[in-house]
Amino acid sequence: MTTTKKDPVLVILQLTGANDYLNTIVPYTNPLYWDNRPKVRISEDLLQPIDDELAFRPDMEQLKKLYDNGKMAIVHGIGFANSPRSHFRAMDIWHTCEPDSIGVEGWLAKVIRDLDPTGENVLKGVNFGQGLPRALMMRGVPVTSVSNLASYGVLSTARGITSEREKAQLLDSFARMYAPAIGTGPTMDYLGQAGRDAMKGADIIRTAPEKYTSTVEYARNAIARSLKDVAQVHLAGLGTQVFYTSHGPFDTHFNQGGSHTKLWAEISEAVEAFFADLHEHNVGEEVVLMMFSEFGRRVRDNGTGTDHGAGGVAFLIGDRVNGGMYGTYPSLKPEDLTQGDLAPSYDFRGFYSTVVDKWLGLDPVPIVGGQFEQMAFV
Repeated sequence: MTTTKKDPVLVILQLTGANDYLNTIVPYTNPLYWDNRPKVRISEDLLQPIDDELAFRPDMEQLKKLYDNGKMAIVHGIGFANSPRSHFRAMDIWHTCEPDSIGVEGWLAKVIRDLDPTGENVLKGVNFGQGLPRALMMRGVPVTSVSNLASYGVLSTARGITSEREKAQLLDSFARMYAPAIGTGPTMDYLGQAGRDAMKGADIIRTAPEKYTSTVEYARNAIARSLKDVAQVHLAGLGTQVFYTSHGPFDTHFNQGGSHTKLWAEISEAVEAFFADLHEHNVGEEVVLMMFSEFGRRVRDNGTGTDHGAGGVAFLIGDRVNGGMYGTYPSLKPEDLTQGDLAPSYDFRGFYSTVVDKWLGLDPVPIVGGQFEQMAFV
């Protein structure tokens, strides 16, 4: 399963809970920003200007460096029509590319299927976090999900196991637990195969930290640990091309100032450390990182925070990214808003299509469900 081929790698960082677009990339010279944010605003003297209209929030200093070095693309106004303003429904749409129906197959699972049609590598796609995002779910497509790489394993790291023979015996017993599922129907067959794939993936991926050395220091928080885990698995050469993780909650109805600051400071530091780690090992050009959230937040603040909105912002980061700003920042004029929210101006499926086509080299049409506008950010 180990490979030396330099395949393109995609890392997805989901900003769970709906990130506030207006307070991330701030239209600081637009008086409508200040009018609509009497309480939840960022002082102009703290902002990090990009140009004479937009600025990064102050705790995105490391990300601004990446942008200034031409390694970050900012995609404005991303979303879809008729935003449901529901976390669960919006994430279903982002995960399945099915805005008009309830999708059951994840877009990234289709990517993994096309990258590895025979399902030979159970580590072609890896999720770091609890559970498995719907984006990675599809019958017949193996995906390994890890909550903590340092302690990950299936029985193989249990106390009392002192030899490879004992480990093999326990793993064999675990495999037989799934054997009765074969031939008892498609659902049980799927569960049985998923269990065996998980066991196989666990036994391989747990070796990644043993091969890893780095002088880069990551912070002690959840997103830093996850991106360090991504780096360890990538550097172990296990053939993983799709990594998924998330950070949040960005659902800032209350106390937005404190929580939003903490979240973006953690992400900025973690992303900087992650790419520094890749560069230390001379693999920076192999990876791009995508960041998105299910929707933006309401233009008008609620006094202490912001409520669910529509149009948002997405980011793509990496050495092979054509940095800059793409698309148009949505209008803040009252007559241009959709139910008080920024109107989406770029279909998220175009964002996906660009990455799938230009970075991974796959046909995006069957993956995103049609042809959508691509941009030149990669």
